[in-house]
Amino acid sequence: MSENEKQILRKHIRDMLAAMKTEALAAKSRLAVQQLITLTEFRQAAVVMIYLSTEREVNTVPLAKASWEAGKTVLVPKVNITDRHMIALECKSLHRGLIASSYGILEPTDGEAHPIESIDLIVVPGLAFDRAGHRLGQGEGFYDRFLATPGMRATTVAMAFDEQVLDNVPINGTDWPIDILVTDSKVIRVSSS
Repeated sequence: MSENEKQILRKHIRDMLAAMKTEALAAKSRLAVQQLITLTEFRQAAVVMIYLSTEREVNTVPLAKASWEAGKTVLVPKVNITDRHMIALECKSLHRGLIASSYGILEPTDGEAHPIESIDLIVVPGLAFDRAGHRLGQGEGFYDRFLATPGMRATTVAMAFDEQVLDNVPINGTDWPIDILVTDSKVIRVSSS
């Protein structure tokens, strides 16, 4: 699939999410987070990396809070647009030390990059997913490059609304698959074969 076709699909998904009622999104978010925090991989993880959600994504605030309550180290991505590079920084509060990036996403203002080898679980964002673990991101490739970093061993989990699960998501050679997809109604474990 061409990049133009991917852009058309991205617009379709964004329009669909924009049309969903705020109350429905909130209810579905709560269900998806509940599904994720019951996963063995989440319960056993000491270090979790969580993206800070935007308005039309599964709300990750309750997931961050549940992680802190369970004594986990919470990491949040910080993007360097110039270098097209992403690092994971520790986040201890949603009320201080964060600033909106040029993409409008909250990220830590400062800190040292956390060693990727110590990350147990990464919650990966996306616009659409399929049952084979393919994801359609925003198109910048930050997560694909980050997940391909040598030494990465973390389990990757995506949270989405059921409406974001498609029969087939277009991929290319640089797209990085996820291990588990969690929605408001199901958990899909992707076969490694």
